[in-house]
Formats: sequence, structure tokens, C-alpha cells
Amino acid sequence: MLDPTFQTRLTDSVPDLLGLLDRFDRARILVIGDLTLDEFLTGQVERISREAPVLIIRHEGTKQVPGGGANAVYNLAKLGAKVIAVGLVGDDLQGVALRGIFEDAGIDTSGVIVDRSRPTVTKTRVSGHARQSVTQQIVRIDRKSDLPPSEEIQALLVEAIASRLPEVDAVVCSDYGEGVMTASVIAAALKHALVVVDAQKDLDRYQGATIFTPNLPEAELAVGYDIKENLSTAARDLLALTHAKQILITRGEDGMSLFSQEGTREDVPAFNRTQVFDVTGAGDTVVAALTLALVSGGSFWQATVLGNLAASIVVRQFGTTTTNPLEMQAALENLISV
Repeated sequence: MLDPTFQTRLTDSVPDLLGLLDRFDRARILVIGDLTLDEFLTGQVERISREAPVLIIRHEGTKQVPGGGANAVYNLAKLGAKVIAVGLVGDDLQGVALRGIFEDAGIDTSGVIVDRSRPTVTKTRVSGHARQSVTQQIVRIDRKSDLPPSEEIQALLVEAIASRLPEVDAVVCSDYGEGVMTASVIAAALKHALVVVDAQKDLDRYQGATIFTPNLPEAELAVGYDIKENLSTAARDLLALTHAKQILITRGEDGMSLFSQEGTREDVPAFNRTQVFDVTGAGDTVVAALTLALVSGGSFWQATVLGNLAASIVVRQFGTTTTNPLEMQAALENLISV
């Protein structure tokens, strides 16, 4: 059950929130980030190999989905936005697959640069099962480069950003630490008036962005101390560090807390604490819905509510997944009918 005061405020806000959802498909968003392909290989365990003490798995299927910054791109598209992706892929089958997924979803891939010196960031999970048993992950194989992009590639990324900034309503920076978000790329992104940052570390590199969305571990890493009992202090430190207008700290089962430069704090409770199955990718969903709400004319509080609502849907499903405005509308109506 939601707090009665919050429930009343939410109920009173429903017409405005539904109006924001109706306008999601008008938004034009530029997403800059570390594009990742998540691969899932599954099969049945047949026996132990005679070559080495390892399992032999008969392949049954392969699933490929957007991960990392690509998941933010995909979430925005599934919520109805017109999305332009900027990032890097390698000259490999994984890069072809990721661009194909984007194009099938109507995403503009003209800003996705092929860097032949590095692989597409790929996380391959191999899972197996015996007969009549559950499937379990056995190993994960990561393909990535630890080297920064060349100056030539960085220049191409900056050019892609600069050429599209005038035509978009907001910029999302999705930084998973895989090398795309260099100083020059960040500087180009920050030239837009509305910039949403989802970065795992080094938040001070994005000084002046509109809003940051760290989770608890990311916020603690940024300020350097345990913030669970010092949330307001940590938020002040984060605002001073980033010069942002707002900081949204996502807190798992404790919901979300929104802090402003003016010293205000607004807490939004988790909407489905008893139905969480998998939080993978939920942060990207929050960013997507929040960004579209802001672009559609919503307040920061309204955007936080819709971000929270979207996350409450995707965490009920296993793996990286998305939602859409119709599902969000149904979930919102269900919340106020309880």
C-alpha cells in the first residue's frame, strides 16, 4: 500500500500523467553511449567431455538483445520516441546484429560509427540445463577493448552529435565505462539545453547537465561515503559536484529520491516491492521514461513518477526488457484503484 498522502497526490496527478504518456511519441531524443549487445546461448548438457573436465552442451538457441547504452536507446524507441543513436560498434557480426535490432525498431543509426580497431562490446552468457531441470548460467564471455577511441573516431562522434543537436528535444548520455564518453564527446553533448546523465562513475565529467540518475552504489562511489543514512547530505554533495539542476537517486525497494539545487527533496516509493524478479536494465528504463516525461512538459516530480512506474513494470520480467505507454497507462490506473 502507498502512503495515503502520496496516494492522494498521485491520484490528483493522473490526468496530467496520462497526458504526458500520450505525448511520448512526439519526442525526438539523441542517445550517446556505450552500445552493447547481450547474447544468450542456451542448450542441453549432454555429458562431460573426454578432452577436459567440462560440460558438452548441445546448442538449442541464441537470443540477442540490446544492452548497456543500447538498452537506453531501445527503451526510448519502445516508449514511442523518435531516437537517434550515437556510439561505436566493431566491424563484426555483433555490430551488424545490433544495428539490425535498432533499424527494426525504427531507430536512426546514422550516428553509430564502425570502429574497425575494436570489437562491438558483447556479453555472451552460456547457459545449460539437464533434462527436466532449470536452465542455469555456466559462463559469461565479454568482448571489449580497454583502449580509448582514436582521435579520428572521437572526431566522428563529435560531428555526429553536433549535426543532430538542433533537431532533438533532449540528449541522454548513457555511460557504462566502455570508452565512448570521452571529454570531447561529453563536451559536445552538454551543448544541448536538456541533458540526462546515467553514468556509473566520474559524474563530475558531466558538470552542468540537467539531471543525473545514479543508483545508491553509484552515488556512494561519487561522494566517497556510505549514504544510506546521509541521503540528503550526499545529494547536496552530488549537486555541488555536478552543478546539475536535479539529482535523482534510485534506491531499489526504497523507491527514488529527487533533490534540487533549491534544497527540495521529494520521495517516490517503489510501486511493486513484492513483485521484483529481475532489476537488469531497469535503470535504463527509468532514464527513458523520465526523459520523455520532461520533453513532454512534465515536472521533475512527474517525470520521476513515470520513470518509477516504467521500472515497476520491467522488473517483473526476467532479463533486459522494455515497456510501452499502454502498459504504463494500465499500471497507473491499477495503482490508483488499489
